[in-house]
Amino acid sequence: MQRRTVGMLFICIAAFLYGVRYITAAIFGSNVSSWDSSLFKAMLNYIGNGPLILSVLSLIAGILYLIVAEFGESLKGSFEQIKRNWNEFDE
Repeated sequence: MQRRTVGMLFICIAAFLYGVRYITAAIFGSNVSSWDSSLFKAMLNYIGNGPLILSVLSLIAGILYLIVAEFGESLKGSFEQIKRNWNEFDE
């Protein structure tokens, strides 16, 4: 699998997990007769920060994969050039 595909897959997983947190809180409070923002915040606190933390980690992994896919080869060539220049300077 290519790095761009894996990066986009991680970003899609991050979006899914971010939405799951809110959908789970809405399903959890579906039997409530009256809604307000403080009640929804309480339901979000009951769900916890697990999906939010996992979505942030997945987003970071996706962005890193995309950066490596775009700039990995050019950075690799630059590092090789620096290594050759360093070896020539030592001689």
